[in-house]
Amino acid sequence: MKFGIDRLLADPTLRAPLAGKRVALVAHPASVTERLVHSLDALAACPDISLSAAFGPQHGLKGDKQDNMVETADEIDPQFGIPVFSLYGEVRRPTARMMDSADVFLFDLQDLGCRIYTFVTTLLYLLEEAAKAGKAVWVLDRPNPAGRPVEGIILLPGQESFVGAGPMPMRHGLTLGEMGHWFIRQFKLDVDYRVIAMEGWAPDTGPGFGWPESRIWINPSPNAGNLNMARAYAGTVMLEGATLSEGRGTTRPLEVLFGAPDVDAKAVLAEMVRLAPHWLAGCALRECWFEPTFHKHAKSLCSALMIHAEGAFYDHHAFRPWRLQALAFKAIRTLVPDYPLWRDFPYEYEFDRLAIDVINGGPALREWVDDAGAAPGDLDAVAGPDEARWLAETRDLLIY
Repeated sequence: MKFGIDRLLADPTLRAPLAGKRVALVAHPASVTERLVHSLDALAACPDISLSAAFGPQHGLKGDKQDNMVETADEIDPQFGIPVFSLYGEVRRPTARMMDSADVFLFDLQDLGCRIYTFVTTLLYLLEEAAKAGKAVWVLDRPNPAGRPVEGIILLPGQESFVGAGPMPMRHGLTLGEMGHWFIRQFKLDVDYRVIAMEGWAPDTGPGFGWPESRIWINPSPNAGNLNMARAYAGTVMLEGATLSEGRGTTRPLEVLFGAPDVDAKAVLAEMVRLAPHWLAGCALRECWFEPTFHKHAKSLCSALMIHAEGAFYDHHAFRPWRLQALAFKAIRTLVPDYPLWRDFPYEYEFDRLAIDVINGGPALREWVDDAGAAPGDLDAVAGPDEARWLAETRDLLIY
């Protein structure tokens, strides 16, 4: 199969509209061709493309910023002499000066298929500013490694943030090319937009489903280390709003349901099975121990549950990571009612809301966890209609 960048490089007719235009690239470390050449280098080598600028999202063009809320500065590319603007530094939204640097903006970011992954919001901000400035945006499409399944509560009005671009569920099931079409319709944007579609992407075909076996995995951000993480992320990212460790400071971050020195993983797993055994489907859970070298519970031995949404344990259509993570929270709350689950800090520069609510686009999940009388069916009753609504709303936007 071919990703959007590969098709653009291989087909002069696709590149023809770029003739005489100044071209900017939005990219990160996973922005590579099928031969593992970075898109910036590959485009610079095209005699019919005039690169005038590059942009890096959260974690930077180089992907060197490890944690959230670690900013990247603007710089000049030492090889090509073009400005490299940061969209996670002094600004999150491209400024007028940045937009003046090019006529066409090529957006070539590998996504994880999750609302909270900030590359989604970066695309919206670019589209909005391009509409104002009369610029063109092309998405060089890449796979959604989590595939087509949809899960979670739709973000509520007024809950927008850099990790919540609009009213979509946590696991959205779209590629970024498709998401761009949704943004344009949802926010009524008048912008010159096109998608350089993939060729041969089969999101419903195993064993890779969303991720083709023919392509190796390259981290799109420092803690997105493999396909297992990408599949689990729509659930495990919620740990960023909890006091429990998500495994940062270990070799397998965001692949655990929790880690903490004062939580009994065996007891939590037994309680999860008691509460909602069907929510554990599609993966294997394994008790493990780790000691983070940094971040939450650094230098402390943590009891944890590892997720294995991979190999023979993985059932693509049964695996529901958002519910699985919610169930882990619920089990801990049931076993230890006064456990200080929720982390109170300015998550992604949101100062007036709990991080877990910012992550979920509203308080519904936290309130369900904290309500001793709430059962799994009550969360299903909230999320199920939202999931069905999103599937119906986006069905006509699917390219593949």
